[in-house]
Order: sequence, then C-alpha cells, then structure tokens
Amino acid sequence: MNNKERKNLENYYQQLMKVENWENIPIEKALNLLGVLIDISLDLKRPEGLQKALNLSKELEKRKGISSEQKALLYYFVSNAWSNLKCVKEKNSSENWNWRAKEIGNSLLYLRRCIKEEGFKKLPSIRKAQIYTNLGNTFSEIGRSVESIEYFDKALKIFPNFPMALGNKGEALLSLAGILYDPCHREVLLRHAYENLDKALSYSQKYQIRDSAKIEFEKTLKKIEEFPFQCGNQNINLNNFSLGDSIEEISYRKWALEHRLFLNPLNDIGSYSLAARDVLTTPSIIVREGEGPYYHGFYNQMKQEFVSARYLYYEGINSYEPHFSDREVLLYNTLDYPVYSFSAEKIKIAFRMVYSILDKLSYFLNDYLRLNINERRVSFKSFWYEKQDRQKGLRKEFVNRPNWPLRGLFWLSKDLFESTPGFKEYLEPEAQELHKVRNCLEHRYLKLHSEEWPRLQKNGFFIDHLAFSMSRFDFEAKALKLLKLVRSALIYLSLAIHVEECLRNRNLKSSTIVSMQLDVWKDEWKI
Repeated sequence: MNNKERKNLENYYQQLMKVENWENIPIEKALNLLGVLIDISLDLKRPEGLQKALNLSKELEKRKGISSEQKALLYYFVSNAWSNLKCVKEKNSSENWNWRAKEIGNSLLYLRRCIKEEGFKKLPSIRKAQIYTNLGNTFSEIGRSVESIEYFDKALKIFPNFPMALGNKGEALLSLAGILYDPCHREVLLRHAYENLDKALSYSQKYQIRDSAKIEFEKTLKKIEEFPFQCGNQNINLNNFSLGDSIEEISYRKWALEHRLFLNPLNDIGSYSLAARDVLTTPSIIVREGEGPYYHGFYNQMKQEFVSARYLYYEGINSYEPHFSDREVLLYNTLDYPVYSFSAEKIKIAFRMVYSILDKLSYFLNDYLRLNINERRVSFKSFWYEKQDRQKGLRKEFVNRPNWPLRGLFWLSKDLFESTPGFKEYLEPEAQELHKVRNCLEHRYLKLHSEEWPRLQKNGFFIDHLAFSMSRFDFEAKALKLLKLVRSALIYLSLAIHVEECLRNRNLKSSTIVSMQLDVWKDEWKI
C-alpha cells in the first residue's frame, strides 16, 4: 500500500468512525458500510474501528425488518471483525499457540450462526464459498484439520476452482501430513496438497486473490517440491482396491467413504477405495518399565465401539422392512405418528455409543498425560482446566503446548454442552440439543416420530409432555453429525499421541529404550 492509498483509506476510515446515528441508514447500505469498516480497520490495524463495528452489529441485529439473508451476511461480517481483531492484537508468533483466544471462538460461533440461518441459502455462490473457506481456515487454525478439509470441499462444491479454498485446503493437507506417523500416507496427502496449491495459483489471476495469499501458496508449493519423497506412490491408483466380497459390504463401505467415516486420513481427500479400511491406530508409545501396551488396548476398544456404532447406524437408516424381532410385539398407536422399530433402536444405540467415547477420551488423556485428576471428576469438557474450573484457566500442562491436534481436541470439547456450572457455553449451535438427546436416551424418554409429525406439532396436536420428541429424520441427521465429530476426535487423539511421543523422544536420547513388537489381531479372531 503506497502513501496515497493509505491516506485515502485513512480519510474514509475517519468518515465512517464519525457516523454516530446508523439508525436512519437503510439496512442494506448499513451492512455494506459495516463490511467496509471491518476491512479498512484491518488494513490500518485499528482495533477501535473493529470494536465499533462489533457494537454496530448488535444494533443492526435488533433492527425491525432485517431479513434472514441480511442476518446471515451480518453474522459473516461479525465473524470477520473478530478474526481481524485477533490479527491486529497479535504481537508475536508465540501467540499462535494461545489455546484460549476468545476472538477465534467468537469468529467460529458467528460463522456457524451464519450457515444455520435460512437466508444463507440465498446468498451469492461466491459469498457462500467465502464463508465455508473462512470456516475451513478457522478449523485449521485451532487444530481441527480433518473438519477444515471438509469445509474447503463444501466451498469448492459451490464455487469450483475458488483459489482461496483450493490454496487453503492445500495448506491444511500439508499441516495434516506433517503430523501423520505413517510416511506413505503423509506422501499421498502431500501430493494432493500440491495439486490444490498448484490449481489455486493457476486461477489466482482470474479471481484476483491477494498478493500475500499468492506468495504464501507459492512458498508452500516450493516446500512440497523439496520434500524427499520415498514411498514411490505417485503413480498408485487409489481406487484400485477391493471394497468387499458381497454387494452388502460394498454398499456399506461406499456409504462410509462418501460420508468420510473411516478412521483413515486418506478418506479426507476423497472416496477412494484405498481409504475404505480403518487403519489409523495408536503410534509407537514409550512407557515406563514394567508397563504393558495399555494405551493401545484402550484405543482398540474405542475404535471398535466407533466402527460398531457406524455400522449400526448404517443398518438403522437402511432398513426398509420390519425386523422379525418386531413381530407380535404389542404396542399401542398413540396417534402422534410414533416410530417403534428395531432399526430406530439401532440408531439410538449408535448415538449413545459414540457420545460415550468422548468421555473415554478424557479418561485416556488423563492417564497418558499424567494429569492425576480423580477419575470420578474426569470430563471431556472440564479436564483441560485447573481443578476442572474454567475460571481458573488452562492447566499449566496445556498453556502454549505445541501440540496442534491436542489443541484440536480442546477446541472440539467446546462444541459440547454440559449442565455443570461454568461449562454451559458452547460454540456449536446444536450442542445443547445433542446433550438433551443423550440425556433423554440414557435417563428419560426420547420419542421419535415419522414425517407426518412436524405438521401435527405445528398445529399443537398430540404433544407428549413426558417425552422429548423429534422426527426420525432430524434424529438421524444429529446421529450422523455426532459420528463425524467422534471420528475426528479419535483421529486427533492418535495424531496428538504421535506429536507427544516425538516431543518425549527428544528428552530421552540418553535413555535406553527397548522396543516391543505387537502382533495384529486377525479378522478371523473377531468372533
């Protein structure tokens, strides 16, 4: 930016800051001015401008007549304001490991509110692609790389060849590859990262991306070019692998690939048949003398529960005829289109199984990281904090800890709701309802209804005050969302262990380490 451009921006910025009464400005114009103020404040590094934008956004949200489409755009701008505020406040690179930056949390929250708005669907394609790209960037920044890639793909589905989505997806794949323990998987991801970055640069002129982004993409591309590839998988056909011996198995594996539900990092680059196997596990772990492979056994159990829940869910949503176990079971018609079937119960079991894995993750980490929290007080939402009290701040073991996937697990915990005082805040709009569904499944009464139920509910008929009711379709969507969340958590756990073991190895160079080879549990033994 030259002096003349900066002076012009400064003048415009001062004009916007002097505007006191925004109430008389039409909503559409006010939104445009808000977006300009947020962008200029970043360019000039003026936090006071961003703070004013945040205050103005609260007024605009309360305006009478604001449409859902305008509200979605407003939430997008608010997210940008929080993100820009973080950029302006950062003083040194060490702050990148600040696990608790509230600006990131608020930016993520408003992006999610944006896409939850009905009016989001009416936004221009380029705007929706920008929003999904920003979500991908935010998830990548907080260590949730697996989920970030899916958001970049959503952006590209809406706006193919969008260079910012392509380039940032390449950056995310590079980051993910850097923490994989399998060198061959790492190289496959690096090649896909290269393809995305190369494509982003080829479209950079057409879509006029910022020079700073272009320079960053070029640097990353060069870094990949200099990587010493050793596995020789550049010509491997990722789709040249069996999906099973029966039509039923092939259909199941295709479905799991499509929804990215295999515990396999390669599933995050596409529905390739090579990825249709749950190969991710615990990497090598150094333990004290006399200790056994306990962590491997614990991870085995969580993994088995996940894949079993995944199949139960698949069976439940693909059952089109009554099961023989449902025959001659006397049930009354309660006139509110209830759902009673073995297939529905399979989905409920799957939901309960995967939700419980999140609690087990914290139990695992409590022992692995030697936090020494009383096992009765271990909770996935709270064990990150001193004395399990969020007000006391992060435990010293986590402050600025350079473990990217572990930080991802910390931020993933923020997507959950707990009724415990101090932990009721959450960043996932559906968190409280997911918690309520689980509570009703475990302790109360969750009632599913067929597709006719929403119409009756709207008219106020047949409301069961004893039950927490929802349509089967909505419940299936929530269960799938939970499956994907827990799948991500299990991947982050494996990657976090790998990073942690690398850190520990640096401190054990003078120690004697004896390796222990573990056999693979064969498929024919799984009875």
